Amino acid sequence: MAEDEAPTLPGITEGEILVIRSARRKKSASAYRQGGRIVISLPARMSKAEEAQVVPELIAIIRGREAAKTPSEQALAERIDALLTELAPEITARPASISWRPMRERWGSCTSVDRTIRISDRLKLAPDYALDYVLFHEAIHLQWSDHGQEFTDTLARFEDSELASAYLDGWEAAERAMLDPVELKKLGAKG
Repeated sequence: MAEDEAPTLPGITEGEILVIRSARRKKSASAYRQGGRIVISLPARMSKAEEAQVVPELIAIIRGREAAKTPSEQALAERIDALLTELAPEITARPASISWRPMRERWGSCTSVDRTIRISDRLKLAPDYALDYVLFHEAIHLQWSDHGQEFTDTLARFEDSELASAYLDGWEAAERAMLDPVELKKLGAKG
């Protein structure tokens, strides 16, 4: 790779990876997740060749840690079963499948016809109460496809619903704060 070429990394073009060069950073590089992005901070004097080596290693470390903490799809199905058994025993339907999906507009979705549930990959590292709230919400759609009174009454049985809603709202606010002004305009934000 030529010295002036930027490395081609998964996620760079989608904005998932943000590389920042800092004059204050003298020796080491760091990586962390913020607002749905992996932020990598490098010393300003680091060469492009060093960057091309260090950045993929840091991304692999972050993604490896996240994968180790991410519940499997089987674990999600077990959590749904436990939530329905405890909070809504009248709902006997269970999902035929549940999967993680890259979703940016929703936290989850349910197709009641084939009993499939999809959960946003943004929730992979969410606190249990937030993930459980979304799982319970989508599982209720196995019984009621709309957000009518029966649905709302059942969802209200989730004890930490206000806390979970606040977490999800906060996440979305943080994501919007990280968007470029052009992306915000596309979403119809005022400002």
